[in-house]
Amino acid sequence: MLGWAGAILNIDLTSRTAWREDLSAELLHAYLGGRGLGVRLMRGFHTLDPFDPAMPLIFAAGPLCGTPAPTAARLTVVSRSPLTGTIYDCSAGGRFAWRLKGAGVDALRLSGRSETPVALVVTADGVEFVDVPELWGRTVPETVAALSGRGSVAAIGPAGENGVLFANIMMGEGNSVGRGGLGAVMGAKGLKAVVVNGDIPVAVADRERFDRARQDVMRLFRASPVIFGELGIAEYGTPALVDLMRQRRMAPTENFRHTVFEGSANYSGPAIRSAYQAKKDGCYGCPIQCKKSTPRGEHLPEYETVSHFGALNGIASLDAIVKSNTLCNELGMDTISAAATLSAWGEVRGRFPGGEEVQRLLADTAFRREDGELLSLGSRRAARALGRPELSMEVKGLELPAYDPRGAYGMALAYCTSNRGGCHLRAYPISHEILRKPVATDRFSFSGKARIIAIAEDTNAAIDSLVACKFSFFGATLEEYAELLSAATGIEYTPQSLKEIGRRICLTERFYNCANGFDVKDDCLPARFFAEPGSSGEGVDIPPIDRARFDEELQKYYRIRGLTPAGTFADPDFLLTQP
Repeated sequence: MLGWAGAILNIDLTSRTAWREDLSAELLHAYLGGRGLGVRLMRGFHTLDPFDPAMPLIFAAGPLCGTPAPTAARLTVVSRSPLTGTIYDCSAGGRFAWRLKGAGVDALRLSGRSETPVALVVTADGVEFVDVPELWGRTVPETVAALSGRGSVAAIGPAGENGVLFANIMMGEGNSVGRGGLGAVMGAKGLKAVVVNGDIPVAVADRERFDRARQDVMRLFRASPVIFGELGIAEYGTPALVDLMRQRRMAPTENFRHTVFEGSANYSGPAIRSAYQAKKDGCYGCPIQCKKSTPRGEHLPEYETVSHFGALNGIASLDAIVKSNTLCNELGMDTISAAATLSAWGEVRGRFPGGEEVQRLLADTAFRREDGELLSLGSRRAARALGRPELSMEVKGLELPAYDPRGAYGMALAYCTSNRGGCHLRAYPISHEILRKPVATDRFSFSGKARIIAIAEDTNAAIDSLVACKFSFFGATLEEYAELLSAATGIEYTPQSLKEIGRRICLTERFYNCANGFDVKDDCLPARFFAEPGSSGEGVDIPPIDRARFDEELQKYYRIRGLTPAGTFADPDFLLTQP
């Protein structure tokens, strides 16, 4: 089977046993890999509590991983989120994905719970269980340093060990499986780290066709101003968006009370480059190199992080923002949820935390001490406990990222329809509402957005299952990646067939969520966005969102998806009709 290894490695941490299992061609064709494969492998486990030892934690690569396909050295981690209760996936790039595929498997499925802290070492020859009590309590860099001689490392920090509900999993090169708290799922299993070190090559069915497709992708990358333009992400990373969001008056400020922060120029892409002599960095084998780091290798924050540790908490100090980002990476916490939880807490108490206070609170959160005990639960639970639930800016328990929905109505809808909660990456309407790619849409209109969002969700589900980086699609399209996949596997794929696979994945995720009690009541923004305006000015009006119009477009989305008006499935046997 070309493209795929055709196998999954199952690991039971309780009994410390491991066994390989064949994956059928039918299943792989129907779900591809990455997100799709992980979601399919969750079937039958999706109603378990996230901390149940039987809950799987799945690491899944894609069919293009191990080939020279641009931006495809990635994998997805899938489980159920302890923060949101939704089915959850996060992707990350780096050598880990490449070496996992090189171990001769498409996925790892981890279950059980080790009685003592353990690390797994996975090679093509098998699995070694290594007791690491001395690493429990250590930071991510300390853990990576201790294990990196054995291969590529994915590890948790103290936040994951202590069950912080937005703890992440960090890859050794600095990439993070960063949202939804999958690091806490890993910590509950007593698993400190996974090390992989395979080198089995991935064969390609038609190398000449593959090389032509790759050349087409690279040509489109080079032609894209968003990727390689003067102010593109290759030059400045995602903080290139800071000035644009300020100009569009949709930068979340002081817990989304305002949408402009006057100090944002302090942490723009050019400001970061100037202050830190930022050099290009990025995922293994990626030509874009959108990440940035200091000359000594410290990873610099991306757009969501600078905006949330900046404007969302009213902090203009770049130095404080960078220190907060580094601390989150070392302790193993998602920067978006951490900063948003601090912001909600700040509004409740009537004072947002300053830079040094943020760093102290982050450490307290990771170790669940003093105020950190409450903050470790995320903004929804913290705000409820403090009697102000309306001040948590989240959807389905997932804190909103750095695009105020009052400034982009497609984004408002996409936050709510996202299966994993308030996420910007499921449909990413910012691409057409703000960046005008592939064509511009009216950001202050809901007209046509239900269909656009549904199509984008299906497309992105396919991309997440290949697994490719979404930034690729600021230049290339699903047509070029379908050609890469066809050349790699010897099986013909088209953009439409990939979208159909994406639709199957999205509906499966939705079905899992419905089985866990989610419905129309969970597909809504916080009341603030319907009642309070943003920061109008400079010729731009940012009014509250029209609730009736929002509800109308949400119902259109349900009809497009074949759902009931309650956002649920009319057919209780939906899963039985799927491969």
